[in-house]
Amino acid sequence: MTGMATHVITGAGSGIGAAVARRLHARGDELVLHARDAGRAKELAVEFPGARTLVGDLADPDRLSWAFSHQTLPDRVDSLLHIAGVVDLGPVGELTPKSWRHQLNVNLIAPAELTRHFLPQLRAVRGHVVFVNSGAGLNAHADWSAYAASKHGLKALADSLRHEEHGNGVRVTSVYPGRTASPMQAKVHQQEGKEYDASKWIDPESVATTILMAVDLPRDAEVNDLTVRPGR
Repeated sequence: MTGMATHVITGAGSGIGAAVARRLHARGDELVLHARDAGRAKELAVEFPGARTLVGDLADPDRLSWAFSHQTLPDRVDSLLHIAGVVDLGPVGELTPKSWRHQLNVNLIAPAELTRHFLPQLRAVRGHVVFVNSGAGLNAHADWSAYAASKHGLKALADSLRHEEHGNGVRVTSVYPGRTASPMQAKVHQQEGKEYDASKWIDPESVATTILMAVDLPRDAEVNDLTVRPGR
């Protein structure tokens, strides 16, 4: 992708999303940053001067359409970057329907709904949809059932979208990072009852580099699936 482009980003407040947003902002691209509420939108607007914000609660995807109808959506979208996510560990015998719904809503249903809203703009410019998935989207382990289910579903969403939109020139990439140093990883360690040491895990900047590589790749090629693992 060359020249100034417009990117819609979820999860720009921390971790991988913040790293991606900083890189795109530094090079002068247009940012439309999703926020769960007006207060968070104001914080993002201060952190990324000139960026636009879009407010809607990913935990309540049924109301996203209503929320967007009261805001101005970008006319142009070169890339839609799904980076936001939530995790709540626990064995199948203890996870409640509320926990299942929350993770499925934020990690799977909301990305599908956002994609539906922005597909016309993406088709118009032969844009790119990036789903930041997880190693849990490829393999499920004990206590990770709800999160892994949401991420396995996200892989299915990306794979189906890729086939559906190939003829429209829309590229679709899934990125599967291993454990990455972030507030989410700190929460995971707390839930696992383990001490958190950020130096042991992937730097969000490294994952951002892989995402931007896929987005910036010339039109003659497309990265479908990209796995990133800790190098130490």
